[in-house]
Amino acid sequence: MIFDLMSMDAREYDKRSMNVFFQNGLFKARVIKLKAGGKIPDCRMDSFVLFYVVKGEVVVSKNGEPAALKENQVFITEPALLSMETKVGARLMGLQIKTRESALKIFLKRLTTPARSVSVSKKRH
Repeated sequence: MIFDLMSMDAREYDKRSMNVFFQNGLFKARVIKLKAGGKIPDCRMDSFVLFYVVKGEVVVSKNGEPAALKENQVFITEPALLSMETKVGARLMGLQIKTRESALKIFLKRLTTPARSVSVSKKRH
């Protein structure tokens, strides 16, 4: 699949769930748009996270340590406390990747969840 990150509709932070453009059992991809002066507050992430800046620039804080992230740069981290802000505005792709422990829990849940039986009705002629 090919996704054009520049042409995708992107909602503000409070409606971020609408920005998810791909998701499966292991990862979630979303487009993120921040206006000039915009912020994403502290968020404890239990997954690995990747931010790729498509346009603009941001300051990403990981466990309280800030780092500048500019256009065409990528930030990758293990689970951490993250926040983000921008002075000029930015458009990013965010990717959340479950840890092995989380992925294993999903796998085990699928293994131990009984399959739903499907009844097929037989028509008599």
